[in-house]
Amino acid sequence: MSAEIDDLKRRVEELETRLAFQEDTLAQLNDVIAKQDTSIRWLVGRLKELGDKYQDLSYEVQGGQKPGEEKPPHY
Repeated sequence: MSAEIDDLKRRVEELETRLAFQEDTLAQLNDVIAKQDTSIRWLVGRLKELGDKYQDLSYEVQGGQKPGEEKPPHY
């Protein structure tokens, strides 16, 4: 009976060790994901800004006006 209890103790300790490593890994992965989310949000915002600037420059090069800046017909 003592051998069975020792075996169970060893198995529980092994499971606790594995759980500790998994919790640490999950925490590290969560940190990485949070940093990536911040970077992606910044990049999306920057990409939108660059797209708007590109669109503005395209209209200037073509000599036209941006939609919404056109004068009404009565001017």
